[in-house]
Amino acid sequence: MPADEQLARVLYVDLTNRRCRVERREDLFSRYLGGTGVATQLLKEEIDPKVDPLSPENVVVMAVGIFTGVYPAASKLVAMFKSPLTGNLGESHAGGRAAIALRMSGFGALVMKGASETPIYLSIHDGIAEFRDASSLWGVRSSLTIGKVLREREPWPGLRSIMRIGRAGEKLVRYASVVLETYRHFGRLGLGAVWGSKRLKALVVGGRRAIPVADVREYREAYRSAFEECLRSPATRKYHELGTAENVTPLNEIGGLPTRNLKSARFEGAELISGERFAQESLARRIACAHCPIACVHIASIRELYPGEKYFYVTRYISYDYEPIYALGSMLGVSEIKGVLKLVEQADALGLDAISSGVALAWATEAYERGAISDEETVVRPSWGDWRTYLRMLELIVEQPNGFYKLLAEGTERVAERYGGSEYALTLGGNEMPGYHTGPGAHVGYAIGLRHSHLDNAGYSLDQKYLGKAYPDPEALIDELIEEESWRQVLTSLVICLFVRGVYRPDLISRALKPLGISMSEEELRELGREIYREKLRLKVLMGFDPDNLRVPKRVFEIPSPHGRIGEDYVRRALDHYRRIVRSTVADNYKFHRSSDAFTASGSGALG
Repeated sequence: MPADEQLARVLYVDLTNRRCRVERREDLFSRYLGGTGVATQLLKEEIDPKVDPLSPENVVVMAVGIFTGVYPAASKLVAMFKSPLTGNLGESHAGGRAAIALRMSGFGALVMKGASETPIYLSIHDGIAEFRDASSLWGVRSSLTIGKVLREREPWPGLRSIMRIGRAGEKLVRYASVVLETYRHFGRLGLGAVWGSKRLKALVVGGRRAIPVADVREYREAYRSAFEECLRSPATRKYHELGTAENVTPLNEIGGLPTRNLKSARFEGAELISGERFAQESLARRIACAHCPIACVHIASIRELYPGEKYFYVTRYISYDYEPIYALGSMLGVSEIKGVLKLVEQADALGLDAISSGVALAWATEAYERGAISDEETVVRPSWGDWRTYLRMLELIVEQPNGFYKLLAEGTERVAERYGGSEYALTLGGNEMPGYHTGPGAHVGYAIGLRHSHLDNAGYSLDQKYLGKAYPDPEALIDELIEEESWRQVLTSLVICLFVRGVYRPDLISRALKPLGISMSEEELRELGREIYREKLRLKVLMGFDPDNLRVPKRVFEIPSPHGRIGEDYVRRALDHYRRIVRSTVADNYKFHRSSDAFTASGSGALG
């Protein structure tokens, strides 16, 4: 068991009856270290895998890891639930202060189930949880206003995290986000909609406590090594200087920047919304997540005349990084920094995931061009680059004035099924695609990733690795992607920001665990990652994931990538190999027992 026994405390919250209880789960934290590994097990114990994601029976698990608050850049909080967007496993990670605030409050994990009859928010401070009325906050125009109100109401300023949904979550938009500390998010897969279905407006967490270590001297040495590598690594220097927005220019140069719904992979306006241009014209400051020395969060300022004034200006601050620039910039043909920032600001105020929103609007624009939808559906007239119209369309996704916007709020894949255009609906596994058209690794990686995210297995990195070289066979690609994703389960269980994955190598992690009272070899760590991967895959299948239903949009094969046109036969062979792995991993060795609400597993499957 880790030296910090409080890490094993799990807070169970019944939103229906407004009751809480605490259990000690040393069995989980000693085996899985926290984060993704623990969240997977807790979700398996508490959820009926066939549940409607927007019903009270859906369960939300949030967990930190043994490195949280102990080592630099271990700054993420893991949320796991059943996704209303994909209908299967949902997992989202957020930075800011949330992870360390939860641990400082005296818990390693939080399990929420049920639904309140009226809007509420949950306040957790120093081991005490309280339910508070949120009726006056429900329907407030901006999620940013909610944050301001709660900052006045709640204790522990500077030591707390304020998480809240916007109107998108209230209206059950299936890619609604949860906003944290203004500039961070649980963005992907619709956690905001799950909170909205539970009438949970916000979660405030804070506390102040010490975290013991077993060997202080050894801990200081391990900490110093990790800290210095975080500062000196060329990769982390990039994140500090320009942030992920630095990706815009090189991706555009190699032909990997999705543009106008991926009708092209190069954007003529890329230089105007590049990381360099943002830094020159708009960068106001950099901030860091709690206990991180890198400060990769880049904040832009936007200055506008106050309505009705001639000389009085208002300055607002908006965070930016590569994915929103892609989704609300090149993907929509927007080449003005002001336009991109205002779209990002609007998505945050409404509580929408920027990536899914941008891809949905890009599909709608092309569908409108093709005549698949008309003014009757869109209400406004979308056209590439017209960010002012897109601002209004974001509002309409939340307002849902007609059947078209109700479907658009359910996701790009769903609306394309009704109106046609699935061949240019850029979703994989039901989730809207991230901003990398770098080759087969990226798209196959999105399809098979347990979250359908570019951060699952970094297929785009493999594309870059093999640029100008012989590309691996489809089967070898799948094996490499799965092995990388399996290792990332260790990182997201500790929980380490994936930006510093190059720093936290197996040898450093093994060394850093020892002062915390845990002895694990490098191979034991890798096997733990494979075990967590198997567990998540099995849970995902029980929730309804069918690898036979995986599709890659036709558009992906039409537009050349840096590796040329992606071959349909290559992708088919890759996905066939993946399907064989899924079947052999899941078949006959995993059973769900409803009588005890518990899962049991036997055998190691194909990944053993």
